[in-house]
Amino acid sequence: MHRFNQRISNALAERDQQGLYRQRTCLERQSDHESERVRSEDGAYLNFSSNDYLGLAQSPELIQAWQEGLSLYGAGSGASPLVTGYHRPHANVEAQLAEWLGFDRALLFSSGFSANQAVLFALLQCGDSLFQDKLNHASLIEAGMLSEANMRRFAHNDVSSLSRLLNKNSDSGSVNFVATEGVFSMDGDLSPLAEISAACHQAESVLLVDDAHGCGVLGHDGKGSCELAGVQPDILVVTFGKAFGLQGAAVLCSQDTAEYLVQFARHYVYSTAMPPAQAHALSTACRMIQSDGWRRERLGELSQTLVEGLDYGIGFDDTPSPIKPLMVGKSDEALRISHALRQRGIWVSAIRPPTVPVNSARLRITLTAAHQPDDIKQLSMAINEVFHGE
Repeated sequence: MHRFNQRISNALAERDQQGLYRQRTCLERQSDHESERVRSEDGAYLNFSSNDYLGLAQSPELIQAWQEGLSLYGAGSGASPLVTGYHRPHANVEAQLAEWLGFDRALLFSSGFSANQAVLFALLQCGDSLFQDKLNHASLIEAGMLSEANMRRFAHNDVSSLSRLLNKNSDSGSVNFVATEGVFSMDGDLSPLAEISAACHQAESVLLVDDAHGCGVLGHDGKGSCELAGVQPDILVVTFGKAFGLQGAAVLCSQDTAEYLVQFARHYVYSTAMPPAQAHALSTACRMIQSDGWRRERLGELSQTLVEGLDYGIGFDDTPSPIKPLMVGKSDEALRISHALRQRGIWVSAIRPPTVPVNSARLRITLTAAHQPDDIKQLSMAINEVFHGE
């Protein structure tokens, strides 16, 4: 066997032996608009592994907006933003996002991953220092590792740990850059943004907040975790594949920072622009997030129903977000519980290392405004049965 093929084969075999082999399942979303359901070749399931927190992805209004955008602007943008790919719908939604979230500018990206990497690769220089929460998303951690900056990771949500690192670096003469998530994607907990912002201000550090899982869900009119905490970071990243029900991301920042990214962010300069039809639909999603407060209210009600339905002693974290991790520990046990729930018509994915730290495998339950109270009761009943061995 060729040396390259042997390397691939060995890596796959090792991943399988570790019980960490990942497989895709081809699913179809049910389109009854009355609940969050998926169908596989084995049957239909209540879906509790969707990031469509507000239930917008299948809302008739948003679907109609995208169809309208296709009729008006065609299927694709045809080029990168600096060539001929930047169209009126892009400019409109950028202005809409900037005004809503309180920034000078917004720039659109094809994904949250590319947005995070674009910001860190473009803005950090040799000699700069980057401080990241230990549980930040892989896009941020990888970008920090590959950037020219010196990266250090502070203990999760530990402001004293961050402050110690900032104080040690106070006389370096370099730019200090702090990156954290607003809502952590695997744990569902919130960053102590007010305290982190104060520490950054004291140390004259730049603060970036990735609010992929908070924008649309938290704060007044869904402005996100920063608004909830009463802070405005220097740079805010929001993504559209969660509460917005679509795909892509935006970086919100000052006028000069936006212009700098337009000039130097390779992920922006050399990527085909988002389809203008999608940007047109995003404008509708922005309006719906702000006007449909009932969606956030329903999430709160469903969360309370889940708390009340689960038996005492089950390792459930009642977080302030729609992400409700059910901590298990061992990967094989998480897979067993996920399979047992699936046999009861419940789809909850097992999350295992390396996505989460070793011995912290969990069932990542996510609630959406498309769920009904009876769905949550069915979920809690199934969890109770599985944990009691019934």
